[in-house]
Amino acid sequence: MSSAAFNQRRVLVVGQRIAALVEQALAGAQFDVAGADGLDALTRQPPSADLVIIDSSTGDPTRLAAMIGAIAQATPQPAAILVGAHLPAGLARALMKLRRSDVLDQPTTVADLARCAATLLADGAVVMEQVHASQCWTVTGAVGGAGGTTVAIELATTLASRKLGDRVALIDLNLADGAASSYLGSAANMHLADASASPERIDSNLLDAFSVRVSGGFDLFACPRDPLAFTKVSSHAVLRLLEVACQAYDWIVVDLPRGRQAWTMDLLAGSDQILVVSELTVPALLAARALSSEIETELPDQAHPRVLLNRMAGRMFGPAPSRGEAEKALGRKVDGVITSDWEAAACSANLGGPISQHRPRSKIVKDIAAIVEQLITGGAAEARGRAA
Repeated sequence: MSSAAFNQRRVLVVGQRIAALVEQALAGAQFDVAGADGLDALTRQPPSADLVIIDSSTGDPTRLAAMIGAIAQATPQPAAILVGAHLPAGLARALMKLRRSDVLDQPTTVADLARCAATLLADGAVVMEQVHASQCWTVTGAVGGAGGTTVAIELATTLASRKLGDRVALIDLNLADGAASSYLGSAANMHLADASASPERIDSNLLDAFSVRVSGGFDLFACPRDPLAFTKVSSHAVLRLLEVACQAYDWIVVDLPRGRQAWTMDLLAGSDQILVVSELTVPALLAARALSSEIETELPDQAHPRVLLNRMAGRMFGPAPSRGEAEKALGRKVDGVITSDWEAAACSANLGGPISQHRPRSKIVKDIAAIVEQLITGGAAEARGRAA
């Protein structure tokens, strides 16, 4: 390809490994090369470039995602090409925020790279179609039995009931023994173990085959019970499923298993909200504190975990900690409280369906609705703050 397309264009290459390939493909451009040790500086000060070409194997995916987020805030915003295979969900979601971007498989060729760059840099080029804007809320219990699945179901139901025409999905990633399908009286159609043989084939059609419309007005993705599922399902299949779901749905609620998997941190890095559900017992509160701290330490630039206190009851019925005592044990403020209503929860589980269907006046339903409103309002405010 003629060098005229790249003459005097400013190109930043992130990753020494692909620098020679880029210089060959984009002859005539002006190049700067940054390695893993330069990622933090690029996050603080977005590059002044026409095009940024990133090797996905350069540095930690979380730091790369933070750098891409900084690029999204730059004015003017440079185009970007991500070169890599089996991209983590966090990187893919970060790239969605750019107006002009593309992904090339690794290894790529000089011709493919030149063609891709020329398209993005062409004068008068049409900006890539806006990628579907979705919100991913991930829910996990601090301890077993904390009520994470119930909370995830009610969150999805509340989002679907807003009558805005939004598509809502609940994805149960408790792959071995998830309870969402049982709670909802639904089939479990998500055969991720089979899809793991060729995860790149997971597309919108397979997504439809995996989903089941449930009474809460949303689509459920749940695997049939299989004690060996975590060994059969690949990280690539899980992250590819989420990537495709982000294109199809406006709201995605993920029921995340407590035990960490190879894909857990990538999923959390791509989440807009991380909700840790805790009971009002000292062991549960301490577990919630430890889990929240772990996530903040490993993903410092991502969404901070929010702690929800489940089954909040009056102290007259037992020596449960107060909210203030719970916050002292957590070492942080509580972000939401869900009132205890055992009868409504049991009725819902036994009859199959969300609590709002069988006990619409339950305090659980009202509390979840308040939490959803708070998350939507707070998330919008945070996004405006980042843009400013």
